[in-house]
Amino acid sequence: MMNTTPAGWLEVIEREYLKDFIREGGAAVKFLIPQSEQSRVGLRDGLEAAAGRNQFQFAFVDAAETRIHLIDRLFYEVARQIDWDSLAQSYLRRLLADSGLRLPSTSYDFTLRSLSASNGLPEPLFRTQVHGLIINSLYRDYAMSQEFRFAMIFLCQAQLDADENPGLSSAIKEWLRGELRLVSAVRRALIFQKIARHNARHLLFSLAHWLKVAGMSGMVLAIDISRYTDARRPSDREGGLYYTAAATLDAYEVLRQLIDGTDELEYGFVCVIADALFLADDRRGLRAYQALYMRIADEVRDRYRQNPLAALTRLDEAS
Repeated sequence: MMNTTPAGWLEVIEREYLKDFIREGGAAVKFLIPQSEQSRVGLRDGLEAAAGRNQFQFAFVDAAETRIHLIDRLFYEVARQIDWDSLAQSYLRRLLADSGLRLPSTSYDFTLRSLSASNGLPEPLFRTQVHGLIINSLYRDYAMSQEFRFAMIFLCQAQLDADENPGLSSAIKEWLRGELRLVSAVRRALIFQKIARHNARHLLFSLAHWLKVAGMSGMVLAIDISRYTDARRPSDREGGLYYTAAATLDAYEVLRQLIDGTDELEYGFVCVIADALFLADDRRGLRAYQALYMRIADEVRDRYRQNPLAALTRLDEAS
C-alpha cells in the first residue's frame, strides 16, 4: 500500500495552499493521522518551518495543555503566541508609507513626536491626521469583528504615543490573552465584554485577517487533539488535562464550526492532528460525532494511495 508520508504531505500543502491559495484569501481545515509521537512532533515542526518560509504566523495548541473544546481558551492560547506590538507597528508603517508620510529608519524613533518632526508638521495637527488615518482604515474593515477593530485601533495609537492612554495597551493585550480581571480596564477602547465562547471564533477569524493587513501572509494554526481520545484515568498519566467523553464531543463541535466557517475565514490554514484512536474508537473517536464525520470522512478512497489534498489524511511512518 502506498501512503502519504509526512514530508510528502507537507510539500503538497506548502505548494498548493501556503504559496498560493491561503495567501490570496483562501481558508482550509485539514485533519491528519500520524502513526507515532515522533511523526506528530515532526509535523508540527514541519508546519512551523513552512509557515516561516511563506511569511505566515504559526501557532500551535495542544489539547494536553489547553481545553480546545472551549473556543475562548483556544483563542487565548493563540493570542499568547502573537507579538501584538510588532504587528501594530508593521501595520502603521505600511499605512503611513502608503499615505506619503516620511518614516524613521528604526523602530526606536517610531513615535508621534519624531514622525511629526520628520514630516514638518506640528505635533497636534499630525496627531489628528494620523489618528484619522488609523480610524478610517480599520473601523470600516468589516472582515474583522467590531471589538477586534477597536482593539487594534488603540494598539496602533499606543505605538505612537503610549502616554495618551496609559495602561490601555497592556489591558488590551491582557484582554486578548484572557488574562484581564476586570473588563472596565478596556472600556476606554470601547470594549465592553470579555472574550468568551460566543465571540471567540469571530476574533480568531479577525486575527487571521489582521495578520494579512499587517504585512504577513496569514495564519497557520496547528491543533493537536490527541488527548481527547485518551480515556485513561488522570492517575494513570504523567500529567496534562483529562477530558470526559462529553468534552470530546464538544471539541468536535468546535472543529465542525471551524470547517463550516471557512467561507468567513480568510488567510487561514488549520491543521488538526489526531491519533489512530480518532478513527478506531467508537466512543471518543470521529464516528461518535456524526456532524464532524460527515464533513471529513472518506466517501471514495483509493485503497492503495492516499490523497494528500483530502480533508482527512492518514500518514505513513516513512519520511
